[in-house]
Amino acid sequence: MDSFGPNGNEDSLPPPPPVIPPDVEPAKAEDGLPPELIKKKPSRLPIARRGLGSKGTKLSLLTNHFKVNVANNDGHFYQYSVSVSYEDGRPVEGKGVGRKVIDRVQETYDSELNGKDFAYDGEKTLFTMGSLARNKLEFTVVLEDVTSNRNNGNCSPDGNGSPNDNDRKRMRRPYRSKTFKVEISFAAKIPLQAIANALRGQESENYQEAIRVLDIILRQHAAKQGCLLVRQSFFHNDPKNFADVGGGVLGCRGFHSSFRTTQSGLSLNIDVSTTMIIQPGPVVDFLIANQNVRDPYSLDWAKAKRTLKNLRIKTSPSNQEYKITGLSELPCKEQTFTLKNKGGSNGDATEQEITVNDYFVNIRKIDLRYSGDLPCINVGKPKRPTYVPLELCSLVSLQRYTKALSTLQRASLVEKSRQKPQERMRVLSDAFKTSNYGSEPMLRNCGIQINSGFTQVEGRVLQAPRLKFGNGEDFNPRNGRWNFNNKKIVQPVKIERWAVANFSARCDVRGLVRDLIRCGEMKGVMIDQPFDVFEENGQFRRAPPLVRVEKMELLIDFYSSSGKRKPDNIIIFRNHIF
Repeated sequence: MDSFGPNGNEDSLPPPPPVIPPDVEPAKAEDGLPPELIKKKPSRLPIARRGLGSKGTKLSLLTNHFKVNVANNDGHFYQYSVSVSYEDGRPVEGKGVGRKVIDRVQETYDSELNGKDFAYDGEKTLFTMGSLARNKLEFTVVLEDVTSNRNNGNCSPDGNGSPNDNDRKRMRRPYRSKTFKVEISFAAKIPLQAIANALRGQESENYQEAIRVLDIILRQHAAKQGCLLVRQSFFHNDPKNFADVGGGVLGCRGFHSSFRTTQSGLSLNIDVSTTMIIQPGPVVDFLIANQNVRDPYSLDWAKAKRTLKNLRIKTSPSNQEYKITGLSELPCKEQTFTLKNKGGSNGDATEQEITVNDYFVNIRKIDLRYSGDLPCINVGKPKRPTYVPLELCSLVSLQRYTKALSTLQRASLVEKSRQKPQERMRVLSDAFKTSNYGSEPMLRNCGIQINSGFTQVEGRVLQAPRLKFGNGEDFNPRNGRWNFNNKKIVQPVKIERWAVANFSARCDVRGLVRDLIRCGEMKGVMIDQPFDVFEENGQFRRAPPLVRVEKMELLIDFYSSSGKRKPDNIIIFRNHIF
């Protein structure tokens, strides 16, 4: 708001600040202060160790670290912000498209980029070794094959990988080509010397940023090899790395790879890693396994629709890739769409209402064995659906499964992920060889060389702690194990007020209570007799577990409200388990 004086004018406003001549440089406020009053930036140095331990028996150990040598400490990483948009200005949001666009920029404009290699994070940042020609660059590229390629309208992929004549007419742009605009703007400069300074214990502001760039180079290298990327973990599409854990879910074994600073210098840390993926292959096989049914006619299609949404498939026989957007409301034999045919009486296109099943069987000449009575896969848009029979769809490999695992799936995963030390060493060594980091041009430009052998360090075997039992008895564990049989607790407690809640119809409660008291006495724990046993009402035994527990709690609360003291502890017996 404007401020006015008593007379309604602006005379009361303070005068504007003086105009500074262009040849005068303003002085900083702190220039006139004495040195002791100028606030200095606090220095951060790593805490020095007081010394190394000496107890125990020394031995040599191999670690999952690979020593790294940095020859080019004088170089700089240049950080650039990246903006990728479509021809009409809409930002590109699809995952994976950005990497293809940036690769095409490098191929098309290699001379303008001075032959620079990029380290691109897949989103909005890239790095180069040395600067580009200008601080801001703009490029236009065309991709003929992007992950979002799909036919528009109610059409289907043709058998030879191209759309038919009617399909091609309905497409807004030339087949499978899209134009992208790319803007690259300078953002920051990161010295490689920062890593060497940090390793020497000197203060370094850019150390973490420099390590981050090296890790981005590893991610980009894995992406070029077709790996699934989960932060710094990489997973190859190799069936030998898959382990079925049930429910249409596979455990995919891969490896974690990142650069670390250690007391011995910079090293590459590689370790095994596991993620969950969807079972690749026919969609119907995945759904049967996921819902644990015998055949596709027993599937819950509402659940199947939620499970399949946004998963990627390839269709047969065209082998084109699509993203599932939903399922058809009607079976394949009943679901219709409008087919445009060329060649009417006056040369105009005619429209025909046809079912999906008849289109594929009679026009495409593709035999369908069981899809007629099942919903179709929709790979189009809500207002322009594109239907494909279920049996022609196969799930693409390396699609993450992000839902929580069941108890059985977790147990199966743990069992199948176990590895002995020698096997783990072999797996890590193979992962290092497969990665072939020596061929990565960005690492070579940084002067980085990675030794191929595991780093050897000195370790110590410490003496096991001495355990104290009741009755003044001591015990030395052997090989990390000890047995508590015939031993008593050092400071046992007495259990006085406790009760039993019995949810089992076949449980011998009195016998179990007797055994519990006897076992406690053997360990030095004195247990009084329970003052009551709460039996479940038989009419609730087929109710859901939550309802059964609530009814039992009401029974115990009623017992307490009658003036009797509520038990301090409650032991629950269920199907011979307590």
